[in-house]
Amino acid sequence: MASNPALVVRLVSASVMIANRAGSIIREIMKAGDLGVVHKDKAKTDPQTEADRKAQRCIVASLSKRFPGVAVIGEEELTQDEESLLEMGDSEEVLKVECPADLKDVQPSEVCIWVDPVDGTTEYTQGFLDHVTVLIGVAVNGKAVGGVIHQPYYNYQAGPGAPMGRTMWGIVGVGCFGCDHRDRAGGKRVITTTRSHGTEAVQETIDAMQPDEVLRVGGAGHKVLLLLEGRASAYIFASPGCKKWDTCAPQALLNAMGGKLTDVHGNLYEYHKEVKHRNMGGVIAAYRNHDFYLSRVPQSIKDQLPAA
Repeated sequence: MASNPALVVRLVSASVMIANRAGSIIREIMKAGDLGVVHKDKAKTDPQTEADRKAQRCIVASLSKRFPGVAVIGEEELTQDEESLLEMGDSEEVLKVECPADLKDVQPSEVCIWVDPVDGTTEYTQGFLDHVTVLIGVAVNGKAVGGVIHQPYYNYQAGPGAPMGRTMWGIVGVGCFGCDHRDRAGGKRVITTTRSHGTEAVQETIDAMQPDEVLRVGGAGHKVLLLLEGRASAYIFASPGCKKWDTCAPQALLNAMGGKLTDVHGNLYEYHKEVKHRNMGGVIAAYRNHDFYLSRVPQSIKDQLPAA
């Protein structure tokens, strides 16, 4: 363990353990058989489950108790705290890393944490369990610098007794850990995009990329995981649909690995606590060749979407 670890390192260390605990909660609720689904919109396209609510209470309460003075913003509205949900452990793996010089003196007031307790709720309710992730992103002075992506159902189809779930974490300037990046796309240009929020603008933008294959999956976290593992070349979403809690952790991990996530104009998203929650400028993300994908976005599409 590094002596007196910096705040950012301690935040990511705690977030690894908290995300693991949230993943257990998500699996327990699914196993119990009552998801407690309510809808946050009249069209019933934005479901919320007991897993969303309980996992967020775990994450927000645990972070707030351990790191007073740090802003924590979650997707769901909190109604109660439960002492039994607190996770106070640390990841020894994270605590061993050396904090980058530019992050060593970060103060709590400079930090905002963005939480999506169940990214891919629709897929969770429909049984597409490998699409589900827990996202905890750490931003300093508006910049995504660290985070955790936990996949509670990783390996869930491997059979009885197989270990389930995995956690990836990263800090910009340190690296991204927990996933093995290889060219699993076989040299093809593989685009990943939304499974359930497609529009003509999204499709027109994807067509302009001239992909060999398109993977339509749920969850921003899951899409970026496909980039981190080399299963997809780029994540394209030319629409103002996703929120800051969807992209903070994925952006940090992708940046930590050397990739990039921006709006359709090439601007990085900011994550200070006063920022608007919606990402109005869409998403262009890639592990490499980000400039190519950005250059292929039709000007007519850029004109429709405001800059971040």
